Amino acid sequence: MSHKSFSIKIKNRIKPYNKAIEVDSDKSLSIRSFLIGSICENISTVTNILESEDVKSTIEACKKLGVKILKLGPGSYKIHGKGLGSLFAKKNTIINCFNSGTCARLLLGILSTTPNIEIKITGDSSLKKRSMKKLVQLLSKFGATFLPKNKFNFPLKIISTDMPIGINYFAGVSAQLKSAVILAGLNSYGNTKIIESIKSRDHTENLLKKNTAAIKIKYGKKKIIEVYGKKSLKQIGLNVSGDPSSAAFFTALTLLNKNSFIKIKNVGLNPTRTGFYKLLKIHKAKIKFSNVKKDNNELRGDILVKSCKLRPITSPGYFYASTADEYPILFVLAGLTKGVSVFKNLEDLFNKESNRVKEMQKVLKQVGIKTISTKTELKIYGKGMIDASNKTITIQKGIHDHRIHMASFVLALLTGSTTRLKGFETVFTSSPSFLKIMRQLGAKFEIKK
Repeated sequence: MSHKSFSIKIKNRIKPYNKAIEVDSDKSLSIRSFLIGSICENISTVTNILESEDVKSTIEACKKLGVKILKLGPGSYKIHGKGLGSLFAKKNTIINCFNSGTCARLLLGILSTTPNIEIKITGDSSLKKRSMKKLVQLLSKFGATFLPKNKFNFPLKIISTDMPIGINYFAGVSAQLKSAVILAGLNSYGNTKIIESIKSRDHTENLLKKNTAAIKIKYGKKKIIEVYGKKSLKQIGLNVSGDPSSAAFFTALTLLNKNSFIKIKNVGLNPTRTGFYKLLKIHKAKIKFSNVKKDNNELRGDILVKSCKLRPITSPGYFYASTADEYPILFVLAGLTKGVSVFKNLEDLFNKESNRVKEMQKVLKQVGIKTISTKTELKIYGKGMIDASNKTITIQKGIHDHRIHMASFVLALLTGSTTRLKGFETVFTSSPSFLKIMRQLGAKFEIKK
């Protein structure tokens, strides 16, 4: 599944640019479309799918569970849905989700209430380090069993329940846990009720919304999702928009690269995903959304970004859920903006593809930027735009975290530090076009095998 390992060497600052680009398609929506399409009735058609490593491992997982998936052309697929409760694999089949926490958690949600499932789920070295404790505890409430007992890291064996019963769940900031509960509830007896006081990503609900017999959503002070079990699901038809998390790196580069402008076309602007942009606008970033329209319950449009002077960033805790993937690049912006920036409620960042707080502290330290962290907070003592051409940034092999690599790449282009990023192939899990777009913008780098 994985690409050959390679590293990237950068030693030049990027020059001003004025460009229009398109970023890679949304990873969250791409993964969800295959998993949900698999349990729908009839044939679902999805286009503009992200063909990254994480999505390919999701397609392979669905095929191993008996789902017929046909590729029609680049990014275009037909999914022959098997209907609820119909996925199946021989006892002790091994399904490898590689680097994708989304695939692993959502798939376990589906499998926990699918009858006659007794299989092993595993991942790559990075996914094996991530704790699945909350997920295991939640899906056990539906009646699923996980072996070995009291082990919360992959590989894990799941034995599904034939008599799943709906549960009540008070959702936190994790959209993956919420989605796993929704997907488990769809094939359970009775109703599953999810009470959400902090808004997290709602792609799963949006893809299922037209199935009004199976899911109802009430919006008020708290959002309440009611899932009615054992109702069949209509097929989906989806054209996937650009990924706002991938767009964030090009946005950040443009904001701090003097005399630069970028238009990023056809990006998903779902409000549960745009915290990064809202937060920066509060701190005087020149960012505009234009040409906004709704498609399949999801907003999309163009992002216009102009270089400007930012204020130091204060990020309150409630921003976490809509900004989870963008913190590494926010930390870079904070480091290159004069003054003290403060980021709160970061506890979940310690259990991502890497400990993102610790890894970004190491990166910033290499260019002389001071940071202080506690268990939930990070303070960055921003220096403003620095010339770090006499400094070196190195990421050692073994950090399988695309966001850390991408953020370090941007930092190198802005400061001119000589940079060696080992294991850069991990970026292909989410953003296969990253290097190609950087070249379009005029970035100079070498690829070292």
